[in-house]
Amino acid sequence: MDKREELEFPRRLNVLGANVSRVDYESAVKIIMSAAKKRASIGVTALAVHGVMEGYFNKEFLGQLNSLHMLNPDGQPVRWALNFLGAKELKDRVYGPTLMLKICESAEREKLPIYIYGSREIVLKNLVDNLKAKYPDLIIVGAQADRFRDATTEEDVTDIAAVNNSGARIVFVGRGCPRQEKWIAQHIGTINAVMIGVGAAFDFHAGILKQAPKFMQDHGLEWIYRLLKEPTRLWKRYLILNPLFVILFTAQLIKRKF
Repeated sequence: MDKREELEFPRRLNVLGANVSRVDYESAVKIIMSAAKKRASIGVTALAVHGVMEGYFNKEFLGQLNSLHMLNPDGQPVRWALNFLGAKELKDRVYGPTLMLKICESAEREKLPIYIYGSREIVLKNLVDNLKAKYPDLIIVGAQADRFRDATTEEDVTDIAAVNNSGARIVFVGRGCPRQEKWIAQHIGTINAVMIGVGAAFDFHAGILKQAPKFMQDHGLEWIYRLLKEPTRLWKRYLILNPLFVILFTAQLIKRKF
């Protein structure tokens, strides 16, 4: 029997085509740790508005998104959308950077090795140092920087072997959306570990970027903070895609009702 068939994944709700998981931190960590113990090859990602909209406009990517086993509601607007669709039990989002730390805490306790894939060398060095300081007994069996391009067939075979031979049970992938989700989808069944896309978590936990104050995160205002920090890179994401998400999801709700 496929190890994935032994796992029970949360229900999903359709948000503009993306089948987002009805999941909170506790259940997400429980499922991930259970899969990691079985060394099941599953894909998980932290899905914010940006990811939903990428899928809305790119049906091939939407298919890759929906092939993952859990799409966690990373952004508050995505959680609010789930609540409008009936998931009233979700009191908080499942934020990628926070989820990463919760998983590291559990992995340290359970002695499950982790692997880190993506970002730049300096970020990985700082990230590994900070994780070891926070979780002294956490087993980190590898850290590979991003090439910032698609790997060749030979490089991909080498990457897969490196992860599998390391004994990693959990692979954190920090390549940004949509690249990390595409990579995870392409490696389900070949990498024998839980693969988790965590977005900007590497930069945050490496101390390269500062996170928004908690009150801004809790009230869906994190985008303002990040836009002010990186206006050139993020203006389109927040000033165009966010309002469009609200319009399109409102239309979905109206259509669903009538």
